[in-house]
Amino acid sequence: MSSRLENELGALRGLYPDRRSLVLDALRIAQEEHEGWLPPEALREVADALDVTPAYCLSIASFYDMLHLAPVGRHMIEVCTNLSCALVGAQAVVDAFARELGVAPGETTEDGAFTLRAIECAGGCGRAPVVVVDHRYHEPVQPADVPAIVEEIRGRS
Repeated sequence: MSSRLENELGALRGLYPDRRSLVLDALRIAQEEHEGWLPPEALREVADALDVTPAYCLSIASFYDMLHLAPVGRHMIEVCTNLSCALVGAQAVVDAFARELGVAPGETTEDGAFTLRAIECAGGCGRAPVVVVDHRYHEPVQPADVPAIVEEIRGRS
């Protein structure tokens, strides 16, 4: 276990009555240490630290959208495709990003700059369709907005 994981979990242990309750925090910390994703060894580290099984950690990590079980790009583009967004054109926004980036949802660009994801809900139903870029909301987004969003991200890199 890394010293950072050990130190941060040590500081958090008193806040939770059951060490299994620490799993989300532990997975988040491990993901940060492993360049934005959770390889099998990260799941084992967390399992060992919390005295749970790697399968338990995997079951949690596979449920939450903010935890990644495969390498991701430096920038995450997530398009909400839930009902409210779908009804006002989310799929067209997904398709526009796919064309602009040259990848399908769930893929990362060859240069490792962008990962495109379709997500279940971003919680911005009142201003749909919602696109989340590196945890920053863009709403509402239309297909015509996509090139400018991508250019803005490239300008920050």
